[in-house]
Amino acid sequence: MVLNYRMIGRVSGMILLILGIAMVPCVLISLFYDETSTAVSFVYSIVVMLSLGLAAQKIPISPKKPTLRDAYIIVALCWILGSMLGAVPYVVSGSIPNYIDALFESVSGLTATGATLLSDVESLPRGMLFWRSLTQWLGGMGILVFAIAILPALGIGMQQLMKAETPGPVLDKLTPKIADTAKILYMIYISMTLLEFSLLSIGGLSPYDAILHTFGTVSSGGFSNYNDGIRHFGSIYIETVTFLFMIAVGMSFHVFFSIVKGKWNAFIEDAEIRLYLIIIGIAAIALSLNLFLSGTYDSVSDAIRFGFFQAATSSSTTAYLSAEAYLWTDFSKMLLFALMFIGGCSASTAGAIKVIRFLVIAKLVQRGFLVRLHHRAILPIKINGRRLPSDTVNSITGFMILYFVLFAAGALLISLDNHGLLISATASAAALGNGGCCFDLIDPNMNFSIFSAPSKILLSFLMLAGRLELFTIILLLTPSFWNPDH
Repeated sequence: MVLNYRMIGRVSGMILLILGIAMVPCVLISLFYDETSTAVSFVYSIVVMLSLGLAAQKIPISPKKPTLRDAYIIVALCWILGSMLGAVPYVVSGSIPNYIDALFESVSGLTATGATLLSDVESLPRGMLFWRSLTQWLGGMGILVFAIAILPALGIGMQQLMKAETPGPVLDKLTPKIADTAKILYMIYISMTLLEFSLLSIGGLSPYDAILHTFGTVSSGGFSNYNDGIRHFGSIYIETVTFLFMIAVGMSFHVFFSIVKGKWNAFIEDAEIRLYLIIIGIAAIALSLNLFLSGTYDSVSDAIRFGFFQAATSSSTTAYLSAEAYLWTDFSKMLLFALMFIGGCSASTAGAIKVIRFLVIAKLVQRGFLVRLHHRAILPIKINGRRLPSDTVNSITGFMILYFVLFAAGALLISLDNHGLLISATASAAALGNGGCCFDLIDPNMNFSIFSAPSKILLSFLMLAGRLELFTIILLLTPSFWNPDH
């Protein structure tokens, strides 16, 4: 097996350039708030990343097209490298002096997980909090998708990189050129960012608060610059805007492109989005009824307000909390926990398994019943009127099995820290599903700092594996991937 080391080196260097340039606003914000030492730490990090990135760009362009193996290595390496270097400002500034802790926070940001080990977020410098939220925005759509969008001259075969990074079982090209597809996705992403920022600003948030919570929402990440998150504002308007955008970013961005092109029927006819909205609707109503009938809230309006918001935040894996969910009933907590596994739609910023996979599995189960009644019937699996290839169905089935195996294995290994079955299971599910929100269902004063260094590394691995759809990372750990005869 001969790898395309030139392509791997150039793309990795480009990711360093993107991260280095992304830190420039952090320097300006630090200086604006008189955080000189924080600004200096970012300058050091920028110099290192730009130097390495520019050096990598001097590598001669390879005439060979990147293979699928090259694509998997490039994607995995870029995310790992980005996470490792994204942790540098935390350590240099002293905000998170322990590198493993800083790495965990960096991985959580780039994978838009929203998990944190910081007990007092408000104690961090504003420039560092901006970087923390900005990493979520960069990772929400995918740092490689961004790279492909702004640098189409990388070469041929970028479709393989997009397929290896973009969430969801199937990635259709919106345009003949993959670079144009990447640009369209980011145009939609940026438009949603600007729109939510404007609406939050209208609601009375400062520009700083508005942009950070916009980053946390459109990326499905959930980071906040306040210890109590979205609850800090106590505003129904802010919660409503956040609620609507959480639902929106959990939908497939391909459908938004169709809407922009005037094809409104694409939204109505998409089976995955219909099921996604049905799941949120049923969960929201069930939560609201349970919260009111159990006496958790005396007011019907409060039960609806908090029930609907938490249904959206769990389904979109955003991890924002508008209420003290640890006081809720076991039914409500279990329902939120179940939603963490389902997640949003394919080709969205949401994490977890994705609605499309549950839809396919449901159709498989339905076919199993029908075949028992009609032994000779040929019943293909169809989504939106299109027949799914058998290899796609098999891949989805394999993904589901691997997902729950990794969840169980992660929970088992984390339990070695002796924090209890519930904590181990919720931590594993939150990391693998990029959901982030788990301890607020148990104890709001608890966070991921309770785990040992090995467990934090394991959780970081699960976050990366979940963000890259499992196979991209797991394949690199199999001997067959490195076997030149395969």
